[in-house]
Amino acid sequence: MDRFARATGPMKAFIFDLDGTLVDSVYAHTLAWQAALSEFGMSCPAWAIHRRIGMSGTLLVKAFAREQRRTLSDADIDRLGERHGRLFHALAPSCRPLPGAMELLAYLSESRISYGIATSGKPQEIESSLNGLSLSPSAVVVDGSMVHEVKPEPDLFLLCQQKRNVEPKDCTVVGDAVWDIQAARRSSTWKVKRNCLFAPCAARRHRLSRQRR
Repeated sequence: MDRFARATGPMKAFIFDLDGTLVDSVYAHTLAWQAALSEFGMSCPAWAIHRRIGMSGTLLVKAFAREQRRTLSDADIDRLGERHGRLFHALAPSCRPLPGAMELLAYLSESRISYGIATSGKPQEIESSLNGLSLSPSAVVVDGSMVHEVKPEPDLFLLCQQKRNVEPKDCTVVGDAVWDIQAARRSSTWKVKRNCLFAPCAARRHRLSRQRR
């Protein structure tokens, strides 16, 4: 466990993204969105979808509609989101934790280092991922249904910080996407260090450890 102690250093609290940071679910989300968009007559390359995973589904759909000069109603966007959810569950009925993720969270719990999870996903989309992490009943999880705006807005991280009862300046956001960085930086109270945002955090945690030696 020494390598985790070196990685955490003096940090008091962590807020983790979920998809692509703790669980291996990004590619399933990518394929599900690609299929759902295709059914609505919007052909989108997987790489273009992949780089938008982590932002809200509404923003993702609106971005592609704008690029393809399509006009979608709110009802259309809702139906696309629902279809994505069904396809995602069909592709990935259970999402496996990334290597080292469960070990890392267990270390933080044993060391009494506060942490929470903040994800743009809705409850029905993240249930299998959370079950795979075997979180304790006291774990703090903030999802997209709990806030007005999701990433790249900071609402998810701020609510998670409040639930953990720690100051924003004492929190380090850990995520795999640019949307995590933007969400953290959009609140002036957050102190964000770029070298603390790495992806996936569990699989590549040794990078942060080397930087802090």
